[in-house]
This record gives sequence, C-alpha cells and structure tokens, in this order.
Amino acid sequence: MYHYPITYNEPLFRPPSEAYSLIIQVTLGCSYNKCSFCEMYTSKQFKARKEEDVFKDIDAFLPYKTQIRKVFLADGDPMVLSTPRLLRILEKLKATFPNLQRVSTYATPDNIINKTTQELKELKAAGLDLLYVGIESGDDKVLDCLQKGETFKSIVEGVNKAKLCEIDSSVMIINGAGGQLLSKQHAVNSAKVLNEIQPKYASTLVLTTYKGLDHFKKRFVGDFIPLSTQELTIEMRTFIANLELKETIFRSDHASNFLILKGVLGKDKEVFISQLDSAITNSDFISYRQNFKRGI
Repeated sequence: MYHYPITYNEPLFRPPSEAYSLIIQVTLGCSYNKCSFCEMYTSKQFKARKEEDVFKDIDAFLPYKTQIRKVFLADGDPMVLSTPRLLRILEKLKATFPNLQRVSTYATPDNIINKTTQELKELKAAGLDLLYVGIESGDDKVLDCLQKGETFKSIVEGVNKAKLCEIDSSVMIINGAGGQLLSKQHAVNSAKVLNEIQPKYASTLVLTTYKGLDHFKKRFVGDFIPLSTQELTIEMRTFIANLELKETIFRSDHASNFLILKGVLGKDKEVFISQLDSAITNSDFISYRQNFKRGI
C-alpha cells in the first residue's frame, strides 16, 4: 500500500490548477472566515502552524525532491503570516527542491496591502510567484452582502501592488453572487475591477449553496433571490461584454459552471459572447442544465 509522507489537517483545499502541486499547510483555516458563501474552513479554528512542523513536512518529501516542481501553500490565507516567516519557508522550499519552478498560495487583497512593497519584492525573489485571490465581485454592495471585508478600491490596490512587484495573480468571480436584485451591477462592476487589475489568470464559478439556500440567506446581508440558469447565463454575458482585458488567460470550467469557456481575453471575447448568446436562446440547453442541477 502506498504511504503518503505527511498527514494533512482536513479539510484541505487547493485551486484546480494546483492538482499536481505539492501542498504544504503553513496555516490552518482562514484568519477572516466570515464570507457568506464560503464553508471551506468553518470547521477549523485559524492558527499558524509551528515552523518546525512545516519544515518536517517539507523534509518528508526529500526522497522525491527532484520530482517536485510546484508547491502550493495552504490553508486559507498564508499571506497573513509575517514576511520573515514566509521567507524562511520559501528559502526552505528552494533549498530542498532543486527543480522547484513555482510557489503559490491563496491571498486576500487586505493581506497584500499589509505587506510593504519591499516585502513583496523579497517574497518574489525568494520564489513566491502566484497569488490566488478570490475577488468574488467588483461591486461594493455585493461585497458587503457577502461579508467579504473588501471593496473595489482595496481589490485594485492589493492586486496591483503585487503586480508591481512582479507577483502574478489568478482571480475568481462568482456568477450569481448578488442574486436577482444585484445581478447587473455585479456583472458590470466585476468586469470593471478586472479591467483595472489586468490579472494573468481569471476564472468564474457559479454560486453554490453547499449547506442549502436557507443557510446561505441567513449569512447574506440583504434580500437574496437566486438566479435561474438563463439569468446566470445573461449575467455572464453582461460580465464578458464589459471586460476590456488584453492578455488574461480565462477559464470558466469549474464543475459548477453551466457553459465551459476557455481562452484568452481579449482575443476570444467575441467568441465567448457568441457562445453565451447561443446558450441564452437555446431552450434545450437551459432545460438540460436546470434538470442537471436538480439531479433529474
């Protein structure tokens, strides 16, 4: 039987693109942990792991040191840690894995802002290459309803600060996050925030209420009416139509998405709009996706 070198503190999450990365937990849970839509770390109390325990996990992969090319630092927001501590972890990774090509982690705009430009440059030089930032929405009202703790301004400031220090970002927008009442402004302002930051990677997923709609409504600040499949697709079209991206690699291929979109924005913008227009007017597509969502 195969024996994995370390034991994770479950639940454990990573972005889809980190499927083949070594995951090292440097924190447990999320220091913020208040977002209305997020159930990822509600079962955990946040804490920073002891440095010696993190190093032990890294050393456990010494037998595979030449095979490790990508490392993802978990859990929710390791960028909340002090820069000296992060630098020691990055230096340990570099010293242990000679073929290491990329280190990435989740980050909030606020935690990026709290780092000085010099600190971010030092982290980049030590090997931190990519930050996954859950933007969720570019609309301040929607962000308030989601209890996100961020604003349009803080998102732009944080992501662009990392970009200035040559740290790439992969950002996420949640389709349907504002419900019917805030749908249009959510789509338009989410496009605006991406236009301001021009991320290297961007993606979308559809709002999923893992513990049920009633549970989500209790955490959502305001009235929430979920969007139908057709309304979600219309919102997605509005979002794409308002994007003015230059060379962002875009993916809408999460399991929750109704329509798979993959390409580079802006060159594939009109192709995406055409696909969305076809889906909006295709009653068979709408009916199939609605039944699929219900498990029929």
